[in-house]
Amino acid sequence: MSASEVRKARRPLAGATSIKTKSGFIRAGVYFCSGITFAVLIYMLVYIFVKGVPYLSSSLFSWKYNSENCSVVPALVNTLIMTLLALLIACPLGIGSAIYLVEYARKGNRFVNVVRMTTETLTGIPSIIYGLFGMLLFVGFLHWGYSLMAGAATVAIMILPTIMRTTEEALLAVSDSFREGSYGLGAGKLRTVFKVILPSAVPGILSGVILATGRVAGETAALIYTAGTVAQVPENLFGSGRTLAIHMYVLSSEGLHTGQAFATAVVLLAMVVGINALANVIAKRVKNNGGTI
Repeated sequence: MSASEVRKARRPLAGATSIKTKSGFIRAGVYFCSGITFAVLIYMLVYIFVKGVPYLSSSLFSWKYNSENCSVVPALVNTLIMTLLALLIACPLGIGSAIYLVEYARKGNRFVNVVRMTTETLTGIPSIIYGLFGMLLFVGFLHWGYSLMAGAATVAIMILPTIMRTTEEALLAVSDSFREGSYGLGAGKLRTVFKVILPSAVPGILSGVILATGRVAGETAALIYTAGTVAQVPENLFGSGRTLAIHMYVLSSEGLHTGQAFATAVVLLAMVVGINALANVIAKRVKNNGGTI
């Protein structure tokens, strides 16, 4: 065999070795970035728990708030109410809009492109801008005042793009064979959407709801301007009240109850994790039971 033939025979081997080397570097980079992310997450959790758990006491869970116990119960109740109200407003609008864009709108429709561009734009707007908008519209123009209703309407607008986009992606991920099979059995459009497509897309839809829940629970800037900072459970939805995130912000900014602020962070983390776990259980049951809980 001549030297040129030997070189030609070695080229594929050298190319394969180069590809393996590049793949190894990419894999190592992915593992390294994943390790850093996991380490930062663990550090944050450990830091918050170490700082906050010693301050978890029975007085912290008193029904009435005062400057001595710094109770988190009113803020916890307000957070649950705020989250529920915001989801009740945003989920039907977001999921319904996504169903229209995916299932009913014609392909190439300019209106669909405008809606998608608008939702992407809304996703990038800072939360304090939403707060100022909510203060001008709901608090001032509609005369709702600083209230849970004004805060819920504001954060509902904030989370609407997230729910809408994740639902749209979940619906697009459902195979067209599901639709064709349903139509072939004589089902109409509406029955196909609600009996076949939506149950298959529930895990993806709930992932967006989980993201939205976390944003509502951790929001401060928008709610300070709309819901207020009163440390009590209001008598009705048009009364002012602070959420856990605002409660934690107020305690830390005062500088007098830093330990209680960390304890509030522990309660907030536990609440978000519990909501996420419940959502995952519901998603699995819906998927396994064919659309029923």
